[in-house]
Amino acid sequence: MTADVVVADLDHTYPGAAAPTLRRVTLHVPAGTRTAILGPSGSGKSTLLAIVAGLTAPTGGDVRLANHSVLRQPPHDRDLGVVFQRPLLFPHLTVAENIAFGLRMRGTDRAVIRRRVADLLDAVALPGYGARRSTELSGGQQQRVALARALAARPAVLLLDEPFSALDPQLRGDMRALLADLHRREGTTTLFVTHDRDEATDVADHVAVLLDGRVGQHAPPADLFRRPATLAVARFLGGAANAIPGTAHPGRFDCPLGSLHLDTDHRGPGLLLIRPEAVMVGEPAGQNVIPATITAVTDRGTHLDVQATSSGLTLHLTAGPATPLRPGDRTALHLPASHLSVVTP
Repeated sequence: MTADVVVADLDHTYPGAAAPTLRRVTLHVPAGTRTAILGPSGSGKSTLLAIVAGLTAPTGGDVRLANHSVLRQPPHDRDLGVVFQRPLLFPHLTVAENIAFGLRMRGTDRAVIRRRVADLLDAVALPGYGARRSTELSGGQQQRVALARALAARPAVLLLDEPFSALDPQLRGDMRALLADLHRREGTTTLFVTHDRDEATDVADHVAVLLDGRVGQHAPPADLFRRPATLAVARFLGGAANAIPGTAHPGRFDCPLGSLHLDTDHRGPGLLLIRPEAVMVGEPAGQNVIPATITAVTDRGTHLDVQATSSGLTLHLTAGPATPLRPGDRTALHLPASHLSVVTP
């Protein structure tokens, strides 16, 4: 049966380290959902996962699965499935034997094991591969077997530590799709560690951004991009290119561009953020339309990177590859209120 995961005020400092790796990390992952732990290298992602898995002891705080603290339980008693960056398959066992390993350790009936292994081989698109050795498989196939092995005993929680980082981009996309299919099939609560923004939004219902050992924000992917909680989160997610100083009032933001309509009740001095892809070109009607002059256009093939000036400010936006924009053109820019957010400097 799947379970929720609660990380409460978790701290961790490695012996001899000058600073903590984790600082009062609190996180709730409801049963049956998927949360990606997203952050740069050194932010504490893998340490957090290792503590949940029981491979590392925290300096402080608690980890609860199904509302019970598991800090005193060894890893094999936590009802977890774990997949690391490397598949770590047993080379002397066949694919089927690798998948069945945990079930055999539990004394599961052989007929039940055979059915479960066959079912999972189908689920990871490896039917007929059961008799092969893991050394005969490609890297992507080995990681599929590692996923099947982790799910074989129907764990309450699945932990994934950058499992696709060693694969090429096309194969990583295939594996993300496979993981989504497996979740629909198994419904296992999932914690997925990654430094890849696209990967996080592809595989997870919610994303927890971990920066400098702290959770900067934990929200659905769309909320993270449209409503970053802090400037640091916005910068990490590539959403701080347009940071306009001004003062927020309920329903409006006063800045050099004028008085712009907001659909939030933020108050006080702050920075107005809008992602470049949310700025619309040539929208003369409606709210938050400002005159602008195009100053630079870079053709990226799939889109145009555009710079424009308005009221002395430089704005960054993207446009379709066929959009007729040239430096010196005067145009109108629309800043949709639904894509505006305000953070403190």
